Amino acid sequence: MFISKWINISFFNLFLVALLGFTLRYKIAFSLPWLDQKNVLHSHSHFAFSGWVSHILMVLLIYYLGLKLGEQIYSRYRLLLYANLITSYGMLISFILQGYAFYSISFSTLSIFVFLLFAIYYWKDLSRISGNPVSHKWFKWALIFGVISALGPFALAYQMVQKLADQDWYLGSVYFFLHFQYNGWFLFAGMGLLADKLEAFDGAGMKLRTAFYLFCAACVPGYFLSVLWMPFVNTIYYLLLAAVFAQLAGWVLILQVVIKNIGGIKNQFSKPGRLLFVLSALAFTIKLILQSGSIHPQLSQLSYGFRPIIIGYLHLVLLGVTTIFILAYVTSLKLILTSKLMLGGLYLFVAGVIINELFLMIQGVAALSYKVVPHIQLLLFGASTILLAGIGILFIASLNRKPLAEKK
Repeated sequence: MFISKWINISFFNLFLVALLGFTLRYKIAFSLPWLDQKNVLHSHSHFAFSGWVSHILMVLLIYYLGLKLGEQIYSRYRLLLYANLITSYGMLISFILQGYAFYSISFSTLSIFVFLLFAIYYWKDLSRISGNPVSHKWFKWALIFGVISALGPFALAYQMVQKLADQDWYLGSVYFFLHFQYNGWFLFAGMGLLADKLEAFDGAGMKLRTAFYLFCAACVPGYFLSVLWMPFVNTIYYLLLAAVFAQLAGWVLILQVVIKNIGGIKNQFSKPGRLLFVLSALAFTIKLILQSGSIHPQLSQLSYGFRPIIIGYLHLVLLGVTTIFILAYVTSLKLILTSKLMLGGLYLFVAGVIINELFLMIQGVAALSYKVVPHIQLLLFGASTILLAGIGILFIASLNRKPLAEKK
């Protein structure tokens, strides 16, 4: 019951994220004068991070512990999961009502402390498992980077209290949080779940371990890719080049493991799950290529100067890489029932992700030449409608029956 209950709750949270995105697109395409656009945007982004991605990753990591230490471990984390839900819903509501103010900042701060407690508990329980699998390295550094990312919001709070108005420090703090969430906590937790399934294949352990070290070494210097407009000494660029090549090399090693063991992977992962994994891997490859291109200062300044490009990149990582990977994982492990209705919702949601990215890319390319794409806001609203419908069907289908993994 543990895994099905919390996955259902997580899917409902993803539906709320999509509903907020739908509302934002409706307000841009049409009108909702009584609703503050910036407040809804803050609610959408904070809840997407805490209520959806962080929550489902916490659930999947706890499920991993249950497989290794027994289901009694679940009771240790129930209060933390409920606490994360409370702070997430608190942010969802308070940001809409008041934007950045006392209650929203309070819930945001409490969510950070909930994650810190989760990291401490999980680290201790992970250390109880015998052996030294590479997946544990990914998990532990996911927790470390998740804790480090909290320095971004604390820096923002300090600037607000001190009434500092430096745009570089403000954006630097925002991108600090985003980087160590996307490229730290989210990425490393997902890679740990994947490594746990891949390292069972012969000869995979060494390559996966090397890939871990490459990604880990690249994570901290990789932050500076997000803030290339700031004045840095030339040596920073050499670090950035090394970080970019390290990530590319690490990804190649992981792909080599997958290609070499493709037969075993087909037996281990379901067909729908394999398709979703391929799409997530493709999105991650595109992300690495775009990230590599941004090493050029002028290209970086150009891309970060246009909002559609930033939104497109963030959605590529959050939806294309992270969310589709999570859906691939729970589908392949049969943690959700792959009924026709469920698959219909999955494919509709994925179609919405692809269409949304295509429209954002078109809007971003047009923005570079200061052109406006006719009816682009209506097209993006249509994409958000598809996303909402897909996850709505997915959530409804998940309520029907127990997943196969829980059947006795």
